Formats: sequence, structure tokens, C-alpha cells
Amino acid sequence: MMRVLIAAVLLAAARFEHDHDDSAYRAVLERFVHPPRVDYAGLKSQSGDLDAAVRSFAAVPAAEERAWPRNDRIAFWTNAYNAFTLRAIVDHYPIQGSFFSRSPRNSIRQIDGVWTKLTWQAAGRRVTLDDIEHRILRPELKDPRVHFALTCASVGCPPLRAEPYRAADLDRQLDEAARIYLGSAEGLRLDGNTLRVSSIFKWYGDDFVERYAGPDQRARDPRERAILGVIAQFGPPAAAAKARDARATISYLDYDWSLNDIASPR
Repeated sequence: MMRVLIAAVLLAAARFEHDHDDSAYRAVLERFVHPPRVDYAGLKSQSGDLDAAVRSFAAVPAAEERAWPRNDRIAFWTNAYNAFTLRAIVDHYPIQGSFFSRSPRNSIRQIDGVWTKLTWQAAGRRVTLDDIEHRILRPELKDPRVHFALTCASVGCPPLRAEPYRAADLDRQLDEAARIYLGSAEGLRLDGNTLRVSSIFKWYGDDFVERYAGPDQRARDPRERAILGVIAQFGPPAAAAKARDARATISYLDYDWSLNDIASPR
């Protein structure tokens, strides 16, 4: 009995060591995130916790992060991506593109190199947002549900949660993120037999194939089967039922790149 108790204590201690200190990041989310919008003006004027959050990702040693269990690493890198996105927006806020820039003028896309040039320090690495998404989360950690968790600071993207992702609760959080997004007009709309889905599925549909592509229907390709599988599992009841209907078709919604600013009209 004593050995079992000691083993449990050691396991709990080891588990605690894997937890990244997200207290500063949590304070940012709880105060300035009002799903599906963010109070960027307020965050810019009181950015101390955001500064501390960004520093906290840099403070984690590389060897320690690489030794964490998979869910810990997914939570860490998802939170890092979202925190760095907030920092990029705040550093350039208010975003006002020129008359000649592509619309919308308040979009994250007005920030030159936001995904490919701006770099951040995290777990012993100098990374861009693209590095986190396309070189760590997608190919290495491989949970397609992160597409419902990563924020691009746009109306069309999945809303930022008002709490950090945590390893111990990750599956519930990611499932909930999928349901919230597919329950929104930006994520999914049912139009007769047509399921109109976010362009996220057009860009990253292949990531869902391994986990969600069910048996072949009407010679559908694996990507379509995967999209239908995701909707059947996480979509609202009417859409989920339609996803199981052989008559269902898929089309893609236009993506709204407008900044998800609480100060912007809804």
C-alpha cells in the first residue's frame, strides 16, 4: 500500500513539473477575451501580463519541453501560438491598412510577415507562427483539432478561448472548441443538402483524414469523408444528421479576415 502511495505521489510530482506556468497568460485571457471578440485596445493599454506571458514561453528549457508528454506539448505550443498572435496584434494596433492595401484594412494580414518573418522565443527555439503550426503542431504532434484552437485574430477563425489549454483537460477543450466553431456561422452553415464549411477545411482538410474519414460514400474522396466525419461528430444536430446523409454536398465559405476586435461592428 505504501509503495502505491509513493508511486502516486511521484507521478503527481512529475505531472506538476510538466505544467507550464500559464498564470500570466490566463490573466490576459480572463480579462481581455470576450468570445468571439478580443478587447485589443484594453490589452494594449495594460499589456503587463501579456509581456509576462510571452516571456514565460521563452523561459521553458528546450530539453524539458521535448520530454513532456504529447498533450502537454500540444497545449504549450497552442497557447504559445495564440499568445504570440495577441502580441503581434497589440504591437501593431490599431491596424489601419493604406488605401491601396488589400481589404479588410484592419486585418492581421496587414502586418508584414506576421506568420513568416516575426520571430518569437519559445522552449529554446526561435520560431515564427508558421514554424509552430506547420513544423511542430501539424507534422509532429498531429491532432487536427488544433485547427479549432489556433487563432488568426480574425472574425472567420475559431474564437479564442478565455482560458489556456491545459494537458489534463485538453481532449475536452479541443472537442468543445470544435463544437463551438461548427456551431457558428463562420464555421458551418446548412443550406438544404449543402454543408457550407469554413475554408479551414479547404486549406487543411487532409489533416483530418486519418482520424475522421469514414467508409466510402458515393466514391467520395478521403478529404470529403473526413469533413463529413468531423461534422457528424462535432456539428449541431441538424448538420450532423445531414453529414450522415449520402445526398449531402460540401462547399466552402468565404473567410472573413476582419480583425476580431470587440470595438469593431459585429
